[in-house]
Amino acid sequence: MAAPQLLIVYHTLTQGTLQMAQAACDGALAEGGVDVRLLHAQATQPSDVLAANAYVFATPENLAAMSGMMKDFFDRCYYPVLDRINGRAYASLVCAGSDGHGAARQIERIATGWRLKPVAEPLVICTHAQTPEAILATKHIPDTDLQRCRELGAALAAGLALGVF
Repeated sequence: MAAPQLLIVYHTLTQGTLQMAQAACDGALAEGGVDVRLLHAQATQPSDVLAANAYVFATPENLAAMSGMMKDFFDRCYYPVLDRINGRAYASLVCAGSDGHGAARQIERIATGWRLKPVAEPLVICTHAQTPEAILATKHIPDTDLQRCRELGAALAAGLALGVF
């Protein structure tokens, strides 16, 4: 029997969200017993969503919303998987300059439409980037925040491996 699969879908321009998604992936892999796939939003297809048993959606917050590429992923995959992934577990990661909750709410609304089950509060990491230069600069997520992302990935993997979700 195949191991359950955790799909981590991310988008990033300044590498902050990728660091967070990679940390969640590392945590899930360290837990073991789960096949983990880390895919860029642009490369993720409905078949990838259907093959997974749980999800982490990771996005930067742009203008109080998820990134356009993350929205494109949801737009492309929404109807092809609708009513085919009901009840699966998900969590979200948001890399934000100030707030992050607008992007988290968007993901929550989409996940509600897909009838997914949230298994953690959205994990929002604030970089405090407020100037054009800081917003466009490559991000460096602190180790303490990356540890929180690893713990989220490990918790999802453990729940999948144990059949909790």
